[in-house]
Amino acid sequence: MNHFYFPFEKRNGFSCSAEHIDRLSEYEKYQLSFHPERPKYLDYLPVFDGVEECLQSDEPGACLIQTHRASLDTAEGPLKVMLIGQQSAPTSDYGRLQEIMKNNQEALQWNQGMPTPGAYHRALKAILLAEREQRLIITMIDTPGADPTEEAEAGGIAWKIGKCMQSLAETGVPTISVIMNRGCSGGAIALTGCDRVLAMEYSTYLVISPEACSSILFRTRDKANLAAEISQITAKEAFAHGIVDALVPEPEGPAHRHPDAAKRSLKQALGVHAAELASIPRESLFEHRVKKWREIGKWDTVEESDVAALERPVSRQLKKPEKTLFIKRHRNCRGSDGRRVYDPVLFEKLLAENYVCAECGYRYTRLSARDYIDLVLDTGSFSEHEETRHIVDRDILGFPEYGEKLLEARASTGMASAFITGNGLVRGLDVVFCATDFGFLGGSFCMSTGEKLWRACEIAVERRCPLIVQAAGGGARMHEGCSSMVSIPKAHVALSRLERESLPLITIVTDPTLGGVAIGFGSRGIRLFEYNAGNIGFSGKRVIEQYTGKKTSRDFQTTRWLQQRGYAEHIVKPQELRDRIARIIGEHAASPAAVKV
Repeated sequence: MNHFYFPFEKRNGFSCSAEHIDRLSEYEKYQLSFHPERPKYLDYLPVFDGVEECLQSDEPGACLIQTHRASLDTAEGPLKVMLIGQQSAPTSDYGRLQEIMKNNQEALQWNQGMPTPGAYHRALKAILLAEREQRLIITMIDTPGADPTEEAEAGGIAWKIGKCMQSLAETGVPTISVIMNRGCSGGAIALTGCDRVLAMEYSTYLVISPEACSSILFRTRDKANLAAEISQITAKEAFAHGIVDALVPEPEGPAHRHPDAAKRSLKQALGVHAAELASIPRESLFEHRVKKWREIGKWDTVEESDVAALERPVSRQLKKPEKTLFIKRHRNCRGSDGRRVYDPVLFEKLLAENYVCAECGYRYTRLSARDYIDLVLDTGSFSEHEETRHIVDRDILGFPEYGEKLLEARASTGMASAFITGNGLVRGLDVVFCATDFGFLGGSFCMSTGEKLWRACEIAVERRCPLIVQAAGGGARMHEGCSSMVSIPKAHVALSRLERESLPLITIVTDPTLGGVAIGFGSRGIRLFEYNAGNIGFSGKRVIEQYTGKKTSRDFQTTRWLQQRGYAEHIVKPQELRDRIARIIGEHAASPAAVKV
């Protein structure tokens, strides 16, 4: 029989015992979690009874998420369930896998285990069907990440992932997620925002692959083991950080060697957790969900004197030249014909284009959080929330140089963290306003952002007023490991809680809004896309070009590109945001069920 072995499995004396696995390097434990012979989703179907495939789809890549109706035995009797499983490869039989993957068309279909927009669309339909049929939802996670291609962006992958998380936050049936093997990045978090999150003993849960983390941190992929170690990616570490609710033992050894024992163990664990969740009255389920997600994340607080010492208004608006009508053109500007452009830029024209070069799309500046406060709110009306003002980021991993980077970011932005919340007025109307500063570690989504947004939603509910959120950022913050990523479903639960109160949620999508920010609050509410914004979607342009080996299209991920594909319905110039938002709020007050923008 043909088997696959990682180098560490070939070492003399290695037995796959718990003691030997504990002595593996962190990167080797990571490799173990995606061993090609570990059971896949379809291998776990015998855990259930009455399994019936549903929602079959011919969309490209839809096979990467499969859906089944089934029944699960529990001590309280059988439960109807909806299974939503990430199938990262056609089989766990390595010999058969080698034969299948010799067929290039078949290999392309499986897309290296990375779910496509079609796959998440299938998952979304399954979530909605489960609620109609009153089935407990079980999601099974096994992915290196979502599809990082221009085709996936054109298929709206960011918005489909965001909608999956929103639907799990709002569904009226209990939800359980099981991290079977490797649960990486937004591809995994799309389906792990559940009432219970279980993880197989030798699985991993991570915000970014060790190779990519090493490349960013050390400018080389050769230090992937160090990156894995400092990122704390194993299931046991996720459990210690409170982002996994229970570990499922692999009692006889890793599942690729002892699949039957792993299946029996999972069946027992699912039976216990499903019975507990099924006993919760449906009318109380959302409040139980709120209670769970309120506890997610860790942060520090500082004294008022510390905040006051660093606080200062920072603006990144370009100043109008005093002695001329022009400003110097940026370096390396090239027109559509590829020729260099040297002429100076008329300042008023640049301002009208929202600081974007009309020749090549270069952005001259990205506005600060304080700039958006000034653009959206009535002059002098913003008052920062005492409930969030003193919350700052915590270095839970001891991540290299993270503490120093936080100090530098606070000094350069005049903010305690990347996210600021407060009360304000828009044309005299009360609102809660949240802004993100891209200058603070790229506005990356982190645990403090999740907590501040949670509290801002609570304040908006208490004050019975709209919530406005300005979105910006390059993704989830790798310095906080998977805990930053797990704060994204927390944000969805908070926002769903607000909308359940029939309060308007308005999101201003600015340049850049990518990754964890896009699939989080960037995907919610009435979305106003800032005129001439770019870098909006799931995977960044550089990541896509490195992965595919080819250039993206010229207008890729701009508001114009998004509008052409139906994802950016409402594009607003910054100077018009205040009036547009006031109109939305006024229309909501007149008719909450039908708001026009």
